[in-house]
Amino acid sequence: MPANRGGAATMLIDTYGRVATDLRVSLTDRCNLRCTYCMPEEGLQWLAKPDLLTDDEIVRLIGIAVTELGVTEVRFTGGEPLLRPGLVSIVERCAALAPRPKMSLTTNGVGLERTAGALRDAGLDRVNVSLDTLRPEVFQALTRRKRHGDVLRGLEAARAAGLTPVKVNAVLMPGLNEDEAPDLLAWALEHDYELRFIEQMPLDPQHGWKRDGMITAGDILASLRTRFTLAPEDDGERGSAPAERWLVDGGPARVGVIASVTRPFCRACDRTRLTADGQVRTCLFAREESDLRGALRSGAPDEEIARLWRVAMWGKKAGSGLDDPSFLQPDRPMSAIGG
Repeated sequence: MPANRGGAATMLIDTYGRVATDLRVSLTDRCNLRCTYCMPEEGLQWLAKPDLLTDDEIVRLIGIAVTELGVTEVRFTGGEPLLRPGLVSIVERCAALAPRPKMSLTTNGVGLERTAGALRDAGLDRVNVSLDTLRPEVFQALTRRKRHGDVLRGLEAARAAGLTPVKVNAVLMPGLNEDEAPDLLAWALEHDYELRFIEQMPLDPQHGWKRDGMITAGDILASLRTRFTLAPEDDGERGSAPAERWLVDGGPARVGVIASVTRPFCRACDRTRLTADGQVRTCLFAREESDLRGALRSGAPDEEIARLWRVAMWGKKAGSGLDDPSFLQPDRPMSAIGG
């Protein structure tokens, strides 16, 4: 690790020169849906309450990341972050940090109708909402819950509250919604949502993911082009953004495709991840974690926690390893590590 001097001492830098400025914070591993690509119908063994970070611990760690380590963006994830009772207070306290980070939330949208206004008032900047289908019966098959209308109303509430741009994340699954890409894009354009398709990733607890069965970015783009004209966005703004963005019918509307599997973007990754139980993850697909909760609860000062975080990120691997024949899925599924 570099000597503890100069700019590197205040950054989350790795051996490949990447600097993490985007922090993803999982607030809970629990969820009120049971999406087939995320967890089994009966749910999972949830983390025990004493294992979860407290609200104060979450705010302290985010504060260290922002004031000591150069983090400029914070994304709250889950599980389903709207299930966290102290969410609004956490957002409000983080909005008071100096410098103030940009803050967003990734949610399934089920509880967004009743919380969007309070979250905006607390300081949240925008939301990403997961919605894979426009058909209620397909939604029920994918999520094993009848909550499609709740998600649509949540999206409308987010837009009305000014949590914009409202981004919609969609995963296409064979035999369920693989034909819906053009309809989803037409609907998103009508409602002024920014649609992003995400390739299904090997993060299911059943470890049943197979590369040869997934809907790829190429498949998605081919489907969209049956109805729309797409042109690559060429404004140099992508940077570390995971989505390749395309202008729709000449713009200004855009659609994104996050091809984590077939077109990985690891070389530009700027993310660091914090699990609901206080573990640093350098990558969604990492099989190793670094414990910050233990240091917090043993009375370590902020400087020591920052050092531990820097050490963890210094060891970040070059890529996800998805193309390596020896690749193994993480032991913990998506719901436990945050999206």
